[in-house]
Amino acid sequence: MRKYIFSVLIALLSLPVIAQQQQSQAKAVLDKTAEAFRKAGGVKADFIIKSVTNGLVEGSESGTIQLKGEKFVLKASEVITWFDGKTQWSYVVRNDEVNVSNPTQEELQQINPYTFLYMYQKGFSYKLGTVKTYGGKAVWEVILTAKDKKQDLERITLYVTKNTYEPLYILLQQRDQQTRNEITVTGYQTRLNYADSIFSFDKKQYPNAEIIDLR
Repeated sequence: MRKYIFSVLIALLSLPVIAQQQQSQAKAVLDKTAEAFRKAGGVKADFIIKSVTNGLVEGSESGTIQLKGEKFVLKASEVITWFDGKTQWSYVVRNDEVNVSNPTQEELQQINPYTFLYMYQKGFSYKLGTVKTYGGKAVWEVILTAKDKKQDLERITLYVTKNTYEPLYILLQQRDQQTRNEITVTGYQTRLNYADSIFSFDKKQYPNAEIIDLR
C-alpha cells in the first residue's frame, strides 16, 4: 500500500515537468510553423470549412485565402474580405455592399484562422495533442487554449505537417458554443508574388456597391 502511495505521489509530482516539456515542444512546433510561413512569402490556400454541431455537419463551404504576412484576402461564395494590415473591407455579394472596419485582434481570429501564426506567443497556452497522421501525412497536433476566459475564441486545434510545417487542418471552438468550425486545407502554394494592392478593396471592380463605413 505504501509503495502504491509513493508511486502515485511521484506521478503527481512529475506532471508539472511533463506539462512544461509538452508546452516547450508545442512552442517549438509553432515557432517552426511561423518561420516556415514567414519564409514562404505570398501564400495561397484552398480550403473547405464545415460547421459541426454534436458531430453533425450543419454547413459546408469552399473558399480561398491569399496571405502575405498579416495581410489577406479571403474569397468565399457569399463574402469577399480584404485586410491590408489595418483596414478591413467585407463585400457581401448578395447585397452588393461593403462594410469597412478596423477589426480587433479577436475579430481577426474569427475571420482569418492563420492569425495564430503570429499571435500564439501571447494570450494562449499550448500543448501537443496525440494525433500523429492526417490525410495520410505525418503531423504535429497542437492545441491552443485562450488564457482570457472572456475571449470568444476558446480553443484552436492545429495539424501541421512534420516535414514542411504547413497547416493541414484547423479547428476553431468558440466559448460556450456547441458548434465548431473545421477547416481543411485542400491546396497550399507558397512563394507567390503579391502586390500590396490586392489586399485592399478596389472600388472600380465594384462600382455599384454601397459602402458602409463602420470605423
